[in-house]
Amino acid sequence: MPTKANKKQEKPRKKIQNKKRRSSKKSSRIWKLFKFLCLSVLIALLVVGGYILYCYATMPDIQKAVSRTRQPSTVIMAENGNDIAKFGNVYAQVIYPDKLPENLTNAVIAIEDRRFYKHSGFDIVGFSRAMVTNVFRRRYAQGASTISQQVAKNVFLTPNKNVKRKVQELLLARWLEKKFSKKQIMALYLNRVYFGSGNYGAEAAANWYFNKSVYQLNLREAAVLAGMLKAPNRYNPILQREKALKRADIVLQNMKKYKFSTEKQYNEARQMPIGNGQQYRVTGGKHFAEYVYNEVNGFIGERTEDIVVMTTLDQNLQETAEKILRAKVEQAKGLNVTEGAVVILDKDGAVKAMVGGVDYNRSQFNRAVQAKRQTGSAFKPFVYLTALQYGFAPDSMISDAPITIGKWKPENYTKRYYGNVTLTFALVHSLNAATVRLSRELMLKDIAANAHKMGITTRLDLTPSMVLGTNGAKVIDMAAAYATLANGGKSVWPHAINEVATHDGRQLYVRQADKQQQIIEPAVVKNLTSMLEKVINQGTGHKAKLPIFAAGKTGTTQNYRDAWFIGWTNKYVAAVWVGNDNDKPMNKVGGGSLPAEIWHDIMLTTVKDTPAYAAETSKTDEDDAIGALIEEEEEGTSESKPAKSAPQNLEELLDSL
Repeated sequence: MPTKANKKQEKPRKKIQNKKRRSSKKSSRIWKLFKFLCLSVLIALLVVGGYILYCYATMPDIQKAVSRTRQPSTVIMAENGNDIAKFGNVYAQVIYPDKLPENLTNAVIAIEDRRFYKHSGFDIVGFSRAMVTNVFRRRYAQGASTISQQVAKNVFLTPNKNVKRKVQELLLARWLEKKFSKKQIMALYLNRVYFGSGNYGAEAAANWYFNKSVYQLNLREAAVLAGMLKAPNRYNPILQREKALKRADIVLQNMKKYKFSTEKQYNEARQMPIGNGQQYRVTGGKHFAEYVYNEVNGFIGERTEDIVVMTTLDQNLQETAEKILRAKVEQAKGLNVTEGAVVILDKDGAVKAMVGGVDYNRSQFNRAVQAKRQTGSAFKPFVYLTALQYGFAPDSMISDAPITIGKWKPENYTKRYYGNVTLTFALVHSLNAATVRLSRELMLKDIAANAHKMGITTRLDLTPSMVLGTNGAKVIDMAAAYATLANGGKSVWPHAINEVATHDGRQLYVRQADKQQQIIEPAVVKNLTSMLEKVINQGTGHKAKLPIFAAGKTGTTQNYRDAWFIGWTNKYVAAVWVGNDNDKPMNKVGGGSLPAEIWHDIMLTTVKDTPAYAAETSKTDEDDAIGALIEEEEEGTSESKPAKSAPQNLEELLDSL
């Protein structure tokens, strides 16, 4: 039996054994953890290594990447030679390694990769510095890609941002560093890097932004181009000049800091002039430019070379039309008007201006050529033209009285009827009932045929309501149809392209004058023109009145969803539409109000250098009073009983009111 002494001796022994046992277990756990970590690292290395091998095995074909095709550029020019817009990618002459432009090369290195000559494709110093900066600023403030990495990305890879592309980028950058010299890599970079507005390569950018060769750039211009590399659109020297110059100053500071220029050169560079480039000399016309770009392949077919398209656009008229439409619609916001479109043709059909919407940046949808809107009373001239062809005369009588066709009961705006009236009176005052009664004496297919051969390209449903403009039509088609009248009844086809040539001047297409055919008898056109001239001088279009000859017609659709004015002078034909894209009604905006005002203001600028323009004065009180009554006639803002007699002119109408 153990004694107390033995028990005392056993306790320390057990403690020692327990400690050894715990120590052994701890060591075992540490060893297991170490083995697990080693195994994890080994697996991670195998996975990473395997992924790198996968990325290497799936890299793009370098030869194909170097020789890959591009979208050819298309430069759209106004008739005065100024650029409107540019589509596609423009590459200019090659910059060779032994002729690197010193100013630009130094500027690019100073802002993009100042350790370019020290690293081997991946700059661990620059990468670490950028990561620390980004962590402290809690945002992406600095990039860490070297020029070699950017060349790898620009030449060989897609712009997709993912791990695979980044790994391949590093592999290719290392391959580039082994394969080529630093000068060759820099030349590859300067020839392929994107400078915005479709320009690839420094030479193309220098031509576009400064209208000079890359070798002619001064130090400040070189700094502007180098500064654009971070964000070409944000630092565009034409569209964002102030931002571009501030960014260029940062580049110049870096050049001074890293000994690429002296203090004196830095101070001189900040005062150097910036050349005027070609981009967007025409401030408007973007809807027109897209219209031309979509049309040009139909003239020359598919191509692989860069082209220049000389168009019919009148720069001054285009910018005037855009400015007036935008201002007028802005002023009419309280009337629930949000959009509009304008097409101006000369009498031969050349598109001199095209405004497809109030703001191209907000909406690229071209309402001048893509939208189909009901024309309302702007369609009526086709009805009266057909009547004149049938043997009716401007002073022929027609009944303006209520009429019912099946379940359809067309009404005049004012629900006021005038009994027997002349065709001229009915058209001048846009009487619906009289027009429908007249159409019952005609064949609807003949009315539609006239509309189509004069320029309407959309389908016309041969229903009784067709004569009041319930079918949809394009703004450009309506302009073309009225141009036939302005041209004495000869066919007119809208056209926007005069010539297509390569950048070296080789002609691919030159427009030949259309063989105009007499599609409407001159005598019929003369009578209808006289009637439409009275629409402006005496009728619903009085707000379009000019100090020179003008003829035209208003158009307003049901619930004021669309409002038109289309007319012509001795020089131009213009169609104006206003409304809403969602087809919501406007607040009593008819063709005789806002569209007529827009048409008047635009067309008045075309005669501003003539004696007639100088003679234009403000409207008299008498004119305003007459205008208010005429406006009621179109818009239906008042009601009265039907007139007992048939007034034949404006004076009789005023007396009857």
